[in-house]
Amino acid sequence: MGCTLCILGAIVILIHVPNEEEVMSLDEMEPKLKDPVFITFAITIIAISLVLICFVAPKSGPTNILVYIAICSLIGAFSVSSVKGLGIAIKDLWYHKPVLRSPLLYVFGVVLVLSVSTQINYLNKSLDVFNTSLVTPIYYVFFTTTVVICSVILFKEWNSMTLGDIVGTLSGFVTIIIGIFFLHAFKNISISWNQLTSAVKKEAVLPACGYDVHQTLLENTETGDEDNTLFSQGDEQGDSRC
Repeated sequence: MGCTLCILGAIVILIHVPNEEEVMSLDEMEPKLKDPVFITFAITIIAISLVLICFVAPKSGPTNILVYIAICSLIGAFSVSSVKGLGIAIKDLWYHKPVLRSPLLYVFGVVLVLSVSTQINYLNKSLDVFNTSLVTPIYYVFFTTTVVICSVILFKEWNSMTLGDIVGTLSGFVTIIIGIFFLHAFKNISISWNQLTSAVKKEAVLPACGYDVHQTLLENTETGDEDNTLFSQGDEQGDSRC
């Protein structure tokens, strides 16, 4: 249930997020990276990641599944932006533009290496400690959310969002939160299909046993004291059937 809600919430967010603005060259990418809003966002992400890595992860990482996943997801926002920047640089290089002279090419390369290596490191730590069935959906949801937020801030996508898109995005985010709550609340409860079917069968058999014993008691009451022996036998047979 929790996994399904997380995935549905992420799908709803992706449906209502508008198409990002097309960036055709590194020259168009540079002013967006220098935007004060994006710089504030990047500094905030880096500060939170450093706090999690230096102070929270050593103490709570092995016991709290969200710590390692949060680090991977926050850093993942930079990896996606770096991949897009390198893709634009490769396209410009194909058209013989002086891309190698641009410092953005090397900035994107360094950021990509650092972010991907950090993601792999903490994702492996999370998979070593926690169940894969829990790590995968939570990481997918957190990673998708941070990437969408980064893309919205970097490319100013909120300018083209309608009221319906805003409501849909918020609804998807709330659905994700509920799904994550279900995953944590019932992570130690293991219920299989065989257990459910056996429980249903027991509920169906118990009323029948009670009915048999009840009928035996009525019959023995009507026959009087002479049939006390029959009462005992009928009761034992009813217990054996139950």
